[in-house]
Amino acid sequence: MSRKDRMLAQLGIRQWVLRKPAVLKGEHSVQFPDTTRLLIITDDVVDLNNGLFSDIFSTMGIDKSEIYCITSEDVSLLTGSFTPACWLLGTDITLPAQYTSLRSPSLHQLYFDANAKRDLWKQIYQHEDHFPIKPC
Repeated sequence: MSRKDRMLAQLGIRQWVLRKPAVLKGEHSVQFPDTTRLLIITDDVVDLNNGLFSDIFSTMGIDKSEIYCITSEDVSLLTGSFTPACWLLGTDITLPAQYTSLRSPSLHQLYFDANAKRDLWKQIYQHEDHFPIKPC
């Protein structure tokens, strides 16, 4: 314990320690290509070649190269203003209202839950301005 630490402790001043000081300094941030049109936020491992994903992306008029995936922890590292729509896939986080966001259970749950698929399609169609939706 340093002299400064002892003095602060004697004065009853509690010190806080930053868990991620590099983030505060701007050393870490999530950067994604300018071509990104859909940001998938999930803590699951994602295979963009998955058949269900392919169907969804095709309908949305989005190519795999226009998709970027991050974890829910990485959301706090987003810097500046970003314009891609966000798909919260199996994560229970809240994004600021100004971001277009789709919300669904995990991909595994989507496979077996027709109501969840229906809800996702409704959300996609509500945001037609972001996706040039192609008829099935």
